[in-house]
Amino acid sequence: MPPDAFHVDRAASPIGAILLVFDDAGVLRALDFEDYEPRMLQLLRLHYGAMDLRSRAAPRNVTEALAAYFAGDLEAVGSIRWATAGTPFQRTVWNALTEIPPSKTCTYGELAARLGRPTAQRAVGLANGANPVGIVIPCHRVVGAGGKLTGYGGGLPRKRWLLAHEGAIATQDFDADLFA
Repeated sequence: MPPDAFHVDRAASPIGAILLVFDDAGVLRALDFEDYEPRMLQLLRLHYGAMDLRSRAAPRNVTEALAAYFAGDLEAVGSIRWATAGTPFQRTVWNALTEIPPSKTCTYGELAARLGRPTAQRAVGLANGANPVGIVIPCHRVVGAGGKLTGYGGGLPRKRWLLAHEGAIATQDFDADLFA
């Protein structure tokens, strides 16, 4: 049974303000960029129904792990406790995403094959796109065939930045104002 209330806080990042949604136990339930708040709220309603979203400081371990990740400790977000709703298939995809190490990518087809469903690339893509806990569940590490950057809930410039930050793609010059 989902909690009656979730809490929300904002954290700064090099690629824009991040919204952190967590439950009373401090478990992360959603992470999205502030400019994608409507998308995040829609996913929360879809997964949990009507709820009360209250402002409260995020757990220190969450904010410290995110700060460490952005400072270069790419494994730091692995320490964040998270939980999601979603369908069993979505949760299977989201768990599989956590097995893609930093600095690596895989295609939708490769991920589908890992799950024993080699013809389910589109379903994997849809589940990937519905990931409520971006960065922590690293959906940004999934790319199109041939390594093409396709789809990201926070926008392709952020996906490119995250992959460059992790060393998965060549570092490119980024417009500093892009995420201001």
